[in-house]
Amino acid sequence: MELLHEYQLVVRIVKFHLETPILERQARKLKVGDIVYISGLLVTARDAAHRRIIQHLKEGRSLPFSLDGLPLFHCGPLVRKVNDEWKVLTAGPTTSMRMELFEDEIIKSLNVRLIIGKGGMGEKTRRALMEFGAAYGVFTGGAGVLAAGRIKKVKNVEWLDLGIPEAVWVFEVGSFGPIIISIDSYGNSLFDMVQYEAKKRMEEIVKNFKS
Repeated sequence: MELLHEYQLVVRIVKFHLETPILERQARKLKVGDIVYISGLLVTARDAAHRRIIQHLKEGRSLPFSLDGLPLFHCGPLVRKVNDEWKVLTAGPTTSMRMELFEDEIIKSLNVRLIIGKGGMGEKTRRALMEFGAAYGVFTGGAGVLAAGRIKKVKNVEWLDLGIPEAVWVFEVGSFGPIIISIDSYGNSLFDMVQYEAKKRMEEIVKNFKS
């Protein structure tokens, strides 16, 4: 599938309210610029958890949690126990590019349909999104308290030996968002669009300045 070579910064904005598990046909309906809210289950994983997931896959070992049709959130939440129950204090996104080394294999092997983080991802992940039918969306950095407010409860936690931020948390969420689709399953990238438009405007400014 060929990627777009000409971009327009103006994109459609369609709002989706999705319940997990997300199906491939639903993920393929998401386009760059769409706004998504998620209800159901959401799983967090950062660097250490990604490395351990990949190790399990290499060794043919089953995971203690499922990612089938679920959003994978690049997040190191701040969580504490209150009266024997976990309470999420903040759950902002972490920089997604740190997971670029692992994400294509996780999308391929574990049926993830939506990656959530901040800052975008690279070409390997984009190709995996296209091939297997998934999308990448950004959640606003610095809004961790807002995110925590959309988490109804902690359903499960695995690999706490990695530390609270690096553990895998399974959250039950309600209308979790807004998540802005930034790379879709057709290879379109909001980041590329912005860079293209910025370059074009810069060229126009330089041209006008010289004239």
